Amino acid sequence: MKTDPKTIPLVQISDLLKTYYVDGQRFRAVDTVSLEVSKGEMVSIIGHSGSGKTTLLSLIGGLSRPDSGQLLVDGAELWSMTDDARSAFRNRKMSFIYQFSSLIPTLTAIENIILPTAFGTTTPDVPGRAAELLSMVGLKEKMHAYPAHLSGGQQRRIAIARAFINRPELVLADEPTGDLDEETENEIIQLFHRMNSDLGVTFIIVTHNKEIAAQAAKRLSMTHGVLKII
Repeated sequence: MKTDPKTIPLVQISDLLKTYYVDGQRFRAVDTVSLEVSKGEMVSIIGHSGSGKTTLLSLIGGLSRPDSGQLLVDGAELWSMTDDARSAFRNRKMSFIYQFSSLIPTLTAIENIILPTAFGTTTPDVPGRAAELLSMVGLKEKMHAYPAHLSGGQQRRIAIARAFINRPELVLADEPTGDLDEETENEIIQLFHRMNSDLGVTFIIVTHNKEIAAQAAKRLSMTHGVLKII
């Protein structure tokens, strides 16, 4: 009997703690959080600015080291790896969508999308894949445009397309539709659902938008570093 891949934990977190010092006072940005995300799940985390959502994403993505607790991604402990091994693991397994597009201004739209493949991951027919992703976000005609000639919303859609070029298993999205109009926002969320249902991509989406959060199968809220199931 085969195991349903959706029952296999992709992310396993136990009692994760991350603190900062603000004005000499210790501040718990992530306060003993425990969470399990199975392969193929779509998870939303809703909360106000400063609630710890972005810090939690950076911990899951291996960008920030926790003070204590356990964090496994696909069974691997990221902080037992060397820096190079951790970077290679991230590039192979996951992608990030940030609040800002972070496009390279000297590269065209398609070159920005292809860029992650330069860091060790080989993907068949990279230009064709990039063109397909541009079509999926409705910007195929902007293939050779530079960021300066794109609107803020168009730049965001290019950044979202870039996140899928290496066919990640896990996408960590931080306010992915923050500066998009309502129509484009809906198109992007539907794209996420297609990637989730057709390709089994796992999503952890942090947002302050209740409508976006409600579309995820697993919904959580974060307040003062504490994570709760809605």
